[in-house]
Amino acid sequence: MGHHYTKAAARAGIIGAAAALLAGLLGAQPATAAHQHRAPGDTVTTTLYSAIDALPVADEDRTGYERTKFRHWIDADRDGCDTRREVILEEALEAPEVGPKCAMAGGLWLSLYDNVLVTDQGGLDVDHLVPLAEAWDSGASGWTAAERQRYANDLDEPRALIAVTGKTNRSKADKDVSQWLPPAAGYHCTYAADWTAIKTRWGLNIDQREADALHRIASGCEDAELQVVLAR
Repeated sequence: MGHHYTKAAARAGIIGAAAALLAGLLGAQPATAAHQHRAPGDTVTTTLYSAIDALPVADEDRTGYERTKFRHWIDADRDGCDTRREVILEEALEAPEVGPKCAMAGGLWLSLYDNVLVTDQGGLDVDHLVPLAEAWDSGASGWTAAERQRYANDLDEPRALIAVTGKTNRSKADKDVSQWLPPAAGYHCTYAADWTAIKTRWGLNIDQREADALHRIASGCEDAELQVVLAR
C-alpha cells in the first residue's frame, strides 16, 4: 500500500497520530507518468521520484522580478478574510475566535518548518512554499498578471501556502531547496514532495542545483504516491 505526502499528514505525524489517520486516505490508483496530462484541471497521479524526474531542468533568470508583480493577499470570496487569514484559519489545530474584519483571538497552530506550537496568530507568517521570486525565476516571468495573482493566492492547492513561524519564514526568504531546508528534519520528505507538487502544478522549471537537491533529499524518502491537479 502506498503513502501520500501531505501537509496534514506531516502535522499529524509530529503530533503522534499520523499512522492511524493516514491509513484510510491511501489511494489505490496506479501511478502514471507526470507528463501524460498537461491540461489545466487534469489530475496527475505519479510518485515522488517520477515527479522529480519529470520536472524540466533549465537555468533560472530573475531579470525584471518585483514582488508586486504577484498581487496578494486578496479576499477572493469577499468574506472579510484575505488569503493569508484563510490559510491561518484552515491550518489551526484549535480554531480561534473570529471577529469583525477577520480579527482572531486564541487558537493553536503547529509550524511544520520548525515543529513549534504557536498560540498567537500574530506570530505566524504565511509562506509561499515555492517563493514568488523562485516562481518568477523558473517560468512565472512569462505569465499574465492574472496567472501570477492566482499563484500568489492559491487556496485550491493545500501545499502551496503554509502558516509557519516568522523566524523560519525570514530564514528561508526566497531560497530554493538547494539553499534552505526546514529546521525540522522530519519534515524534509514532505517539504521536497510539496515543492515538487507545486512546481508540477504550475509547470515551473527547476535548475540543476535544485534538481540535485531534490534527488538527494528524496533518496532518503519513500517513493510515495503524489497527486497534483494542474493549474496551467
